[in-house]
Amino acid sequence: MNTKAIGIFDSGIGGTSIWREINSLLPYEDAIYLADSKNAPYGEKSKEQILELSIKNTELLLSKGCKLIVVACNTATTNAIAYLRKNYDVPFIGIEPAIKPAALQSESKKVGVLATKGTLASALFHSTSENHATGIQILEQEGTGLVALIEQGKVKSTETKELLLKYLQPMLAHGIDYLVLGCTHYPYLIPVLKEMLPENVKIIDSGEAVARQTKAILKQYALSSSSEEKGKHQFYTNAEVKILDVFLRDISSQKEVKYLDF
Repeated sequence: MNTKAIGIFDSGIGGTSIWREINSLLPYEDAIYLADSKNAPYGEKSKEQILELSIKNTELLLSKGCKLIVVACNTATTNAIAYLRKNYDVPFIGIEPAIKPAALQSESKKVGVLATKGTLASALFHSTSENHATGIQILEQEGTGLVALIEQGKVKSTETKELLLKYLQPMLAHGIDYLVLGCTHYPYLIPVLKEMLPENVKIIDSGEAVARQTKAILKQYALSSSSEEKGKHQFYTNAEVKILDVFLRDISSQKEVKYLDF
């Protein structure tokens, strides 16, 4: 079992930001990544659709022998992970906006959350906010249109910058000092965001925490790789391979990037 791969899925290329953190912390683990770009963004779909897509992705990763599955999508985590954990025998790692660390560290007591509609509307998001952000004003903002632009490789486009400016201005006007990125696509916007945000506003996402949790769960279930060779990585997309390839062009790890109709 230890030689099997970690499975990761997301509604497109965004979850590769999570894969990067996992690979950095666990360089000897193999991974199989599914970019369900054909159905992106999940955040604008119904709960039933999100569950159906999450089941499809899970069963494909299990058919490829994955030993653990990372749901590298905030929307899929909040809407489907409870069902997945109940109905499949492998461990699942979920992801949700990093509200707790932002709330603990905020001095202005005002935290901005940029996320998809599906994440912000979920029961898990609201319970997290209520449990970990007492006395903190949470300013929610739907990032409508951002995932589609990132999926097209338009990270630094004028259109993307104009949308970000529109979304950031109300939060900045309220005096936030932390911006929580509640979608795994959004870390690819960090260089652009840093150009727009005042120096006192810190950006926080969930990638590092997810990687640490993945390491802990692998150890807990005795699933850690015993290999002494760097991991091999397979990336599958059901849309444009060249877009996914662009987001992985700086990766020196042994990797394959392929089209798969799923």
